[in-house]
Amino acid sequence: MENEAKMKEASCKYHMIGGDGPNSYAHNSVYQKELIVSAEDLTNQLINSHLDTNKPPFDPRNTFRIADLGCSVGPNTFFAVENIIKSIENKYKKPNQTTQNPNNNHQTPEFQVFFNDLVNNDFNTLFKNNPLTSKNNHFIAGVPGSFHSRLFPKESIHFAHCSTALHWLSRIPEEVRGSGSIAWNKGRVHYFGAREEVKEAYSVRYKKDMDDFLSFRARELVDGGLMVMVVLGFPDGVVASESSMGVAFGVLGSCFEDLAKMGKISGEKVDSFNLPFYYPSPSELKALIEANGMFDIVRIAKLAAPMRVKPDPQIVTAHLRAVIGELIEEHFGSDGISIDELFKLHLQKVTNSPELFDEKYWKETNYFVFLIRK
Repeated sequence: MENEAKMKEASCKYHMIGGDGPNSYAHNSVYQKELIVSAEDLTNQLINSHLDTNKPPFDPRNTFRIADLGCSVGPNTFFAVENIIKSIENKYKKPNQTTQNPNNNHQTPEFQVFFNDLVNNDFNTLFKNNPLTSKNNHFIAGVPGSFHSRLFPKESIHFAHCSTALHWLSRIPEEVRGSGSIAWNKGRVHYFGAREEVKEAYSVRYKKDMDDFLSFRARELVDGGLMVMVVLGFPDGVVASESSMGVAFGVLGSCFEDLAKMGKISGEKVDSFNLPFYYPSPSELKALIEANGMFDIVRIAKLAAPMRVKPDPQIVTAHLRAVIGELIEEHFGSDGISIDELFKLHLQKVTNSPELFDEKYWKETNYFVFLIRK
């Protein structure tokens, strides 16, 4: 129980910048939106071919329950959910639908949608801008909590969706934070380019988190329930430190070091700061799902790369601030760090980092995963 409490406490700190101001995630998540758009056609096709409306849990007289996990704040979650609902309604309405279930006469169910994120997520802003409330057969609810834990009653969810959130770890591996550990990640903010012990600590944490995520979703999904995941990662064999993301994380680390040299933040705090992100390869992802054993893999596909044009340094910096600004304030808060100063410095360095604008460094990839609960 104590370990679970610690995990929950750590996880609660990882949330995007809320509100609808210029630094908010709602205004700086175009990349994530483009990934949802990239996944739209595959989602539609696979719902059409694999949603078995003849199974008792999918009787249209029952409420169809959808969970968007790691919904954050802003319009992206609504765009994803509306597309899912439209695809499901089309499946129920299909004139050539086999009607082994006499109650399924092209009737569409009512929908209940659960928007999940951590307890500190800005649910107020999220629901204030929710377009689903205008639909007579759509009902919504917020579910605060970590998706690395149990969220719903058993066999209560028909469709789960999680886009660009599963690279977040439930907590930063303890081994990389302590000076007495062989995996101490001094001088870096991530495992990219670090010694093997650091990468292994991140990998072990990710394996545990992914297994927890899959196991809890398997308990919550009905028999034949579906799940879509969009996962950020790298192709097999790619050296992540030699990517634009690796360069960007290196730039962030150098900004912390500069502020420490100026005496504006603690060097000790810099050495203990690590980003809680892990990016799997497709073979690694497939192996983890198979090892869990609770889902059939229908498809793992590489998505079209969004925004593959010369990046705007201001957009790069604004996006990073929206994603990790709160995390940085949590870690360096007692030092009185100036987030504005940090990201002003970051923008200057990004502008002068030619690797970020060189296509040969654009190696990060996004994977679409479609699963069926066994």
